[in-house]
Amino acid sequence: MFLHQFKYSFKTLMKKRMLIFWTFAFPIILGSFFKVAFGNIESDEKLKVIDIAIVENQGLEENSFYRESFESLSNEKDDDRMFNTKFTTEEDAKKMLENDEITGYLIIEENEPKAVIVSSGINETVFKYVVEEISQTANIVGNLVEREIMNNGTQNYAGEMPVINQEEIIKRAMKDSDINLKDVSKANLSYTMVEFYSLIAMACLYGAMLSMSCINQNLANMCSKGKRVAIAPVSKLKIIMSSVLASFLAQLIGIFILFLYTIYVLNVDYGSNLGLVVAQAIVGSFAGLSLGTFAACVLKKSEESKTGIIITFTMVGSYLAGMMGINTKYNIDVNAPFLNKINPVAMITDGLYSLYYYDTLDRFISDIVGLLVFSGILLMISYISLRRQKYDSI
Repeated sequence: MFLHQFKYSFKTLMKKRMLIFWTFAFPIILGSFFKVAFGNIESDEKLKVIDIAIVENQGLEENSFYRESFESLSNEKDDDRMFNTKFTTEEDAKKMLENDEITGYLIIEENEPKAVIVSSGINETVFKYVVEEISQTANIVGNLVEREIMNNGTQNYAGEMPVINQEEIIKRAMKDSDINLKDVSKANLSYTMVEFYSLIAMACLYGAMLSMSCINQNLANMCSKGKRVAIAPVSKLKIIMSSVLASFLAQLIGIFILFLYTIYVLNVDYGSNLGLVVAQAIVGSFAGLSLGTFAACVLKKSEESKTGIIITFTMVGSYLAGMMGINTKYNIDVNAPFLNKINPVAMITDGLYSLYYYDTLDRFISDIVGLLVFSGILLMISYISLRRQKYDSI
């Protein structure tokens, strides 16, 4: 019975042209438009060094980590250096910014770094992002140094603090904590990848329409088949599970086709962690399946209305995740980070982004856990709602 229902549900899905268009064809079409629109942007922008300035003041002297980091990213011997950095006064930095001689400048006041810019663009976004990354790393290293000093900086018998080599402490603390300050060079910097990451995420969430359609086929208030299922002496759980698995298989086929198309036709480079990228897409597809199950069980509307709600939710989530421009994702992360913490599209995009740019998997694992929690909550609500459904007459 299970295999028969599974086979029947899968064949039914494959015959629904509208569902096949949104889940299979639309992401491929949109990806092709992305390639046409953004294909030549990186060739014009990638090799340009970003001119910036850093204000020399007491804050910079007390936080030498920033100076060393930007000097490393501005090494003239490095062909892939990211910045051309000038150390100057705040007054001169303001003049250079007003005259468009620099993209922005960094000033540290009260131990707080501030990236000063006057416009919004790719270079400005990169500059602000790097400042934030260095700031986060500096805070981590600072905490490690304090802990190391507390552990090893005890007073000697003469009542004096021993001499502590802070540089050695930093190296040892970073080694013990597995911190890897990867040099983010422009060899890896590909801001258009965010568009394709959000495309993958959107395709994962569009799978919700498949699971929603399968669940609707087994609900008595949605179609004639659902009425027959409701009165049939068969396990409702097996019928629902077989339908959900059929939609999940169809979704995975669509994602697999999208990967093949973007890699071999559009020449999209997903980095060296392709296996983890696929794993992220599978978990994202599961989140889409959960969203569709939630829409089918909880929303008391027609199938067309549920489809419209799913498409709207996915497109809004894709917009917030940066599909229509990387600046949108950055602004959301800075001004309303909570939105992207609960946005499944943003979680998928962020997980793929972390695999491409970072050596560690901490951020990737965090996004995977977030997607699983999102899926678990929706499935639990769906299960409770489905159990409470009763009909006076069928």
